[in-house]
Amino acid sequence: MRLGRVNRTLTSALCVVCFSGCVQAVPPDLLAALESIDQDMIALRAPETAPEEYGAFVRQWIALKSRVELDDDVIRWPWETSELENELRGLYLRGERTVSQLHDRQANWQRTAQSKVESIEDRFHLMRSHIGSIDGRIVLGERVVQTDLLVKQARTFFEQKDYRRAIQLAEEANQALVHQAALLTQELGRYADEKRIASWQAMAQQTMDWSRTHQSPAIVVSKAERELILYKNGRKVLSYPVRLGFNGIREKQFQGDGATPEGRYRVIDKRGPGQTQFYRALVLDYPNAEDRRRFDLAKKTGHIALGKGIGGLIEIHGVENEYAQQTLGCVMLDNPSMAALFESVPVGTPITIVGALTGQNTVALALSELAHHNRQEI
Repeated sequence: MRLGRVNRTLTSALCVVCFSGCVQAVPPDLLAALESIDQDMIALRAPETAPEEYGAFVRQWIALKSRVELDDDVIRWPWETSELENELRGLYLRGERTVSQLHDRQANWQRTAQSKVESIEDRFHLMRSHIGSIDGRIVLGERVVQTDLLVKQARTFFEQKDYRRAIQLAEEANQALVHQAALLTQELGRYADEKRIASWQAMAQQTMDWSRTHQSPAIVVSKAERELILYKNGRKVLSYPVRLGFNGIREKQFQGDGATPEGRYRVIDKRGPGQTQFYRALVLDYPNAEDRRRFDLAKKTGHIALGKGIGGLIEIHGVENEYAQQTLGCVMLDNPSMAALFESVPVGTPITIVGALTGQNTVALALSELAHHNRQEI
């Protein structure tokens, strides 16, 4: 019942007289409860995650609040029904159900996001580990850095409880890893190719046979395992760990590409102190006739730009100094190993450089494991 100021005063007085039984048209605690529901929805990101439900709630809540403000001077008897209060209570119940559903949805998103973020972090660390073990960073370039940023952003959004965004970024990082693994396989798949492995094994065997036949030293270098093996009289006598060019795992194509060449070579010069910038060096006869044939064919077919040169001065050498421990396409040993090797081989010693000696080489195993993980869902 809406009353004028005089009537309202009279009615208020009557309420006091009539057992103090008059009440406000809308209980304050109901309004506070609805405000709390609204805040709960905002905290649960309802405007983003449930825009339709939240939009319907807000529109009705604004309309009802306007009516409450218009009826703020209304009082009623306890036995009187209030249509406005009934609508507010109905809105509260619907809002409460929505908040409950959002809580459940948020919990599901949290579990999903946690699973995806942890999975992509594990896969990225695995990828980075394999990239390091096979010198694959030069193949992927800045892609690794970009993926690292995606993974870190996914973790940040998860900690901020923005689970939908965390899931989205984790999935983007996953697609990036799938693409990078495919690129590595495309560039380095020859390390898992049975025909290439058989060809490399044959080359190494011929070198060992030469050593046995001529009762002389010979060298085989496995790029995949970063190992130099010294044979004498056809028997393995020593092996040394080596470094390759900054892009050494790839096939050499042209001057400056940082790749270490593969093929059969010979030592054409031995350079000691004062004759080389390195500790000691064994100079190889790269490029030989086979290298030139491949290079000319690649140029004719457009695989190498016309302005590129074939390069030269490939060596097995020691370390220049403690600050220059990277070679540009050669094979590098630490200085004690280089000193022993230098004394063991004469000019004319055959040196065979191959990609790998077995199908279970480091590169092939890394590619296989990456492919296995790519088949799994995050």
